[in-house]
Amino acid sequence: MAKTVKKNRRSGKKKQKQTRAPWWQRVLFWLRKWLLRGGLGVVVFIATFVLLFSVVNPPTNHTIWSEGQRLGQVDQQWIPIEEMSPHVALSAIASEDVNFCNHWGFDMTAIRAALAEGSRRGASTITQQTVKNVYLWQGRSWVRKALEAVLTPMVELVWSKQRILEVYLNIAEFDEGVFGIEAASHHYFRISPSELSARQAALLIALLPNPKVRSASSPSSATSSRATSIMDGAATIRRDDRSACFES
Repeated sequence: MAKTVKKNRRSGKKKQKQTRAPWWQRVLFWLRKWLLRGGLGVVVFIATFVLLFSVVNPPTNHTIWSEGQRLGQVDQQWIPIEEMSPHVALSAIASEDVNFCNHWGFDMTAIRAALAEGSRRGASTITQQTVKNVYLWQGRSWVRKALEAVLTPMVELVWSKQRILEVYLNIAEFDEGVFGIEAASHHYFRISPSELSARQAALLIALLPNPKVRSASSPSSATSSRATSIMDGAATIRRDDRSACFES
């Protein structure tokens, strides 16, 4: 039986030696690869918590946790928006974000007005404030603003307007160590949020954003005047049907 003999054929051409990339190129490639992976991981992590808190109530936030550490304890009890007086949500919109039902997280009309006035007035929407309160921290910084700009449209995309308002009203600070409309109602008026009148709801919202220097039960003339303005605005919003996105 004939044997098959394998022969190594040489082409005559010398194999070109594969050159290795310089060390700095390899380092840059490695850094780019892991930065991309890290960035993707951060996006997935953030998206997970945006989805999670659309149905699960945030257990705490940076402000509540830090105040709890400072004071020893805080007063907060979560309550569904359906168990709040309708005057509460209307007052919040009238005071903080009159175009709440019509924007996608950023009120461009308010932003242009703020720029025209030299940023003497705030332009943050309730969605932006909710994002800041739930996911970020207080204080001004470009890093926080950048993160807020990324998270705000994500929250608007996933959460309903009613959910945004519900979370906002449950974590807002109304006095030192008093967080959420449930604690605030009992703290100032000794009643549940469902019993709040238009005036009482307006007085509570009038405390924002400086609740530690204002009182709803013993309001100053400025706070009382602001509450009256909020009541008027709330009535206008309901009359103009600008509350359809959060009222059942």
